[in-house]
Amino acid sequence: MRIDKTFFQRDALTVAEELLGHYLIRNVNGTKIVTKIVETEAYCGAKDKGCHAFGNKRTGRTEAMFSAGGYAYIYLIYGMYHCLNVVAEKEGNPHAVLIRAVEPVEGLSFIKENRPGILKDKDLTNGPGKLTKALSIDMKLNRYDIVTGNELYIGFNSSPQKFTVVSAKRVNIDYAAEYKDKLWRKYIKDNKFVSVK
Repeated sequence: MRIDKTFFQRDALTVAEELLGHYLIRNVNGTKIVTKIVETEAYCGAKDKGCHAFGNKRTGRTEAMFSAGGYAYIYLIYGMYHCLNVVAEKEGNPHAVLIRAVEPVEGLSFIKENRPGILKDKDLTNGPGKLTKALSIDMKLNRYDIVTGNELYIGFNSSPQKFTVVSAKRVNIDYAAEYKDKLWRKYIKDNKFVSVK
C-alpha cells in the first residue's frame, strides 16, 4: 500500500518523523528494491536558513521544492553525489525532507552491485549519497511523482516494529546560523544503518 498525497502535504518536520519505518521503493527494469527509511532531515521553507529555498529563493534547482508535497527533489552535491528529498507542504511553500539513510529489505543483490567494494551491509545505504547510488537514483527522477509513479515511491508499513525516534542537529549546515542547531534530523534509535549516531 502506498502513502497518499495528503501525508506529504504537511510541514516537513512532521513528515520527516512520520516517514521513519516506512518503505522507500525503487523499480528498475523489473527489479523491485525495498528499503526502510531510518533517518531523515527536515528543511522547513523560506524561514529556514539551512533550506535551499530560504527567503523563497526560486531557481531552476529549487523549483521542485515549490511543488505540492509528494514529489521528489533531487540535487547534486560535491559534483558527484545525488541527494533524494521528498517535497512536503502545500504548493508554493518550499518544504522538503532529505532521506539520509535506509535499511535494505528486498533487492540486496542489486544494491551490492551498485556499491562494489563495500564489505559491510550497514555501509551500503547509511548516507544520502550512498543510498541514491545504491538505488540508482539520479537527476532523471527530479520532480518525479512519488505518489502515483512506479519507479520511485513510498510504501506504507502497516506493521512496523516499535522504535524510539531520536531528534538531533542536521548535518553539514554550519552556514545556517541559528538554524544549524535545530533538532530537525530524525532517526531510529540503535538502527545500524543510521549515518551519524
